[in-house]
Amino acid sequence: MARDLVDEHRISSRDELVGWLEAGCKPQGPFRVGTEHEKIAFYRVDLSPLPYEGRPDLGREGVLALLEGLAAASGWERIEDAGALIGLYDPQGGGAISLEPGGQFELSGAPLDTVHETRDELDAHFALLRPLCERMGVSFLDLGMSPLWRRDQTPVMPKQRYRIMSGYMPRVGGLGLDMMFRTSTVQTNIDFASEADMVAKMRLALSLQPLFTALFANSPFTDGKPNGFLSMRSQIWTDTDPDRTGMLPFVFEPGMGFERYVDYALDVPLYFVKRGDVYHDVAGASFRDLLVGKLPQLPGEFATISDWANHLSTIFPEVRLKRYMEMRGADVGPRSHILAFAALCAGLFYDSAASAAAWDLVKDFSAQDREAMRKAVPREGLATRAGGRSLLDLARDILPLARAGLARRALRDAEGQDETHYLAVLEEIAESGENLAQKRLKHFHGAWKKSVLPAFQDCVY
Repeated sequence: MARDLVDEHRISSRDELVGWLEAGCKPQGPFRVGTEHEKIAFYRVDLSPLPYEGRPDLGREGVLALLEGLAAASGWERIEDAGALIGLYDPQGGGAISLEPGGQFELSGAPLDTVHETRDELDAHFALLRPLCERMGVSFLDLGMSPLWRRDQTPVMPKQRYRIMSGYMPRVGGLGLDMMFRTSTVQTNIDFASEADMVAKMRLALSLQPLFTALFANSPFTDGKPNGFLSMRSQIWTDTDPDRTGMLPFVFEPGMGFERYVDYALDVPLYFVKRGDVYHDVAGASFRDLLVGKLPQLPGEFATISDWANHLSTIFPEVRLKRYMEMRGADVGPRSHILAFAALCAGLFYDSAASAAAWDLVKDFSAQDREAMRKAVPREGLATRAGGRSLLDLARDILPLARAGLARRALRDAEGQDETHYLAVLEEIAESGENLAQKRLKHFHGAWKKSVLPAFQDCVY
């Protein structure tokens, strides 16, 4: 979440929480696609990460200088935390830029009508970054996890919420700090028309998340060597915090709807409560207590809409519900992969024939099937099996459905191209059976001569 919502309306009942989610329904459309991606910055001279303030002793600017430069070049407004510049947002309702805990640079794109607009947004973002990076001697990795630096070598960004999360993570999982400081993802956000449409899309999305993880797997290196996984980023999420992660089996049960998701979210422990500019550490506390003014750490404080929006942003299942739906299963990758993820989701979720045909392929998966896929896919990728077939087989059935859905959308750019060509990189993966992680592991054992250092030339934007 790039910028905290500011809405101090006091919540009077659980029904208001349900209504807030339900207000995201777009019965008349338009359905839009939002794309968020993170990327890890490094100095080209010695392949070290960028601290927030840079390295003044070496004459190097850091993350702060990147933000200041983008603010000047874009005209976007500043987001500050206790006086520190930690992001930017477009006051015209476009995107936002934020910092992840280890300095991962995130573009949270605007909700856009076409994947072509997503392409233009992405290209404009990098066009603004390019002269700054050239001046500073900085590049960005297109990998889903930092391939070289240990966690203790990774910078820490000056955000209050991250300090609170860093203190809480080791209490509930073994890899939460690695998630925070060393991983990068790409996320596609989609709309829904009604509660029933939300439920149908969420069930399909959760069923397909292991496939998305397999197609976009791109984090096979940690601490300078292969880590034994194709998507270490995905594996990390399995040991982060069981209260707020996972495949949400209740979504497939009778009675699923906005109320059921609210009840789930209310049972996820809080991290913080923000009042003014201060983030109060209430990690492990109950939102239900805040609703009735009985939070032990802040007695007499009652929940606001801002508290609810902030809380929803700290829940991390494979598919997350807000006033739109977030697909969270993919490692970040090159530009072509970022656009492919947006196109894949638009083709599958915004065409009724494609959605129905895709659901036919996964509707018989049991909760056990989905969980088994989720556990296996970080290591096995497209070889993961469920329902008697591999995810590679499923990919070869799903991608033509997405292509047909995009063709029926028939949304063309200025050159007359529709959105189908963005799927080409995924179709090549399905044809070869080899995802990006596997290709880069081949480079490691071949041309890279068992070193990850060449990744800092070959795996950059």
